[in-house]
This record gives sequence, structure tokens and C-alpha cells, in this order.
Amino acid sequence: MSTSLDRRVALRDPTARLERMMEIREFEGRVKDLFFEGVVSGTTHLCEGQEAVSVGLAATLRPTDHVTCTYRGHGVALALGCEPSAVLGEIMGRTVGLVGGVGGSMHLSERAVGLMPTFAIVGGGIPVAVGAGLSCQVLGGDDVAVAVFGDGATNIGAFHESLNLAAVWKLPVVFVVENNLYGEYSPIASTTAVTDLAVRAGSYAMPAETVDGQVVDDVAAAVRRAVERARGGDGPTLLEMKTYRYSGHSRADTGPYRPDGELEAWQGRDPIALYADALVAAGTVTAGEVDALRSAVTERIDEVVAEVRQAPEPDPSAMFGHIHA
Repeated sequence: MSTSLDRRVALRDPTARLERMMEIREFEGRVKDLFFEGVVSGTTHLCEGQEAVSVGLAATLRPTDHVTCTYRGHGVALALGCEPSAVLGEIMGRTVGLVGGVGGSMHLSERAVGLMPTFAIVGGGIPVAVGAGLSCQVLGGDDVAVAVFGDGATNIGAFHESLNLAAVWKLPVVFVVENNLYGEYSPIASTTAVTDLAVRAGSYAMPAETVDGQVVDDVAAAVRRAVERARGGDGPTLLEMKTYRYSGHSRADTGPYRPDGELEAWQGRDPIALYADALVAAGTVTAGEVDALRSAVTERIDEVVAEVRQAPEPDPSAMFGHIHA
């Protein structure tokens, strides 16, 4: 079993949300190290700095809901409940991976937690989520579909077509844009005249919110409102999460295109530090307990890396096991 629904349920607890964000941060750091070690093939895209969006989203959804995501999807997979060993196994191309090691970093999927494929194509998951939303509507019930995508995807035709159709048919879809200010290497202001992306929902008479994507409870509250509208038959919502990726776009990108001081300013609003400080101030945890959580997470990811290193690679014939016509 490559997933644990208990991991999803745990996110109702504030301390578990903090721990999951720590887990994603530690996990992504290890993926970066493994990539430069040469044991991760292809490319990889990290979400360090964006952990609150992934965890806040997952804390609100059911396993029967449907989520599509981008190639920067490790954090969403972990937040939804995928086991770290299964996610890392997929990234490293091992048989213990989510789909047996044949998908790699950009093609994660686990139906048991509602994770439809993560997509290597920019914006590729947006119309797929609309299709999932249509399925939810036709089949009845109150499950919803969620599309997670980056700011760059809001400039492609499929984004606008998807929002339009979802609005016309009042589909139970939540569109979540992670506005981390860059589409690959291009600042958002250089590619669009509308940099506050929630404004775009107005063209489709769709409710929208701009959310502080560094505050996990703010993310969860906004997603909850949107999901409640969708479950109640009131149609789609666009949520713009203002966030930032600490790493470059992919691989060895060091972000030379960033203005001086920008990265440091965003690190001053680190989502993990913000939430840890808030929980300590509220008396939910002590500073010592925060340190203990961090140490436990580091130890757990150490074990995951050691386990996956020993796992075998799939036989080349395994690539034909996931083809459907």
C-alpha cells in the first residue's frame, strides 16, 4: 500500500500541518541532493517555500475528491497523503514508486488519495479537472475537482476555456493558481498586464479570492469556502495563492533573474517559520517541541532515502503496464 489516508486525516490537527510542511521541505532538499548526485534521471521541480499551499489545500479535501497538479507536484502528493517512500521511489525510478517507477518526478498519481496525474505540460491539468468536475456533477453526490497550476498557465488558452465552461455549467471545480511570481524564468509582469490573477475570474462571473499563500490556515480557510460552494451546487471558484519558490525553476537553475533581496524578503515570510511561531504563541506547542518535530522529520526522511536507494529499478517492459486504450 503506497498511501495512508490517516496522513490526510491527521492534517485536521495544527501540529500535524506544521510537521507535514517540514516533511515537504526536508523531502525537497533531499531530492535536490539526489539529483546532483546523479540518481534522479531527467529533471525535477521543487516547491520549497510553497508548502503552505499544498498542506492547506489537502487539509480541506476528501480522498474522493479529484486533484490535478503541475510538474512541481511533490508537495501536493505528500500533503494529500502519499507516503514519502512511494513519492521518492517514483522520482528515483524504483519499483516502490507510486506507479512503479515509470512516471518519474513530473508524473505522480495515486487514486487512493484523489491525486490524478501531475502534468509535465503547462496547464495540462486544468481542463482535465474540469472533466473530473463534470463527472462529479453527472454522477451526483458532492465530490469536487481541484486544479492546481502556476501563474504562467493563466496565459494559455486552456485556462480561459476551462474557466468559461466550468462557469457556464456551474461545475464543482476549484481553480488554485500558485502565483510564485515567475513563469519559468520570466517575471509575471513581463508576460501579463494583469498580475493580480484573481481579477481574471470576473470575465466569467466567477467568485475569486486572493490568499496569502504563506499562511497555511488562510489557505485552508479559503479552500474550504470554495469547496463548500462547489459541493453546494454553486459552481467554480478561482483562488490565487500569493507564494514564492525558493529554488529555481528546475534542475541547476540558481535564479539569477531574481532582483537582489527578493528571495531574502520572501524567506523572511517562510511558511514553516510563520506557522511554528503562531503555534508557539498560541500555546499549542513549545519551541522545544518544534525542534523535536524537525529532528523527527529529518530522521524519517533519512530512513526513506536509505530504503528507496535499495529498491530495484523496474524492468523496461513495465512501461507497457500503464497504457490504456
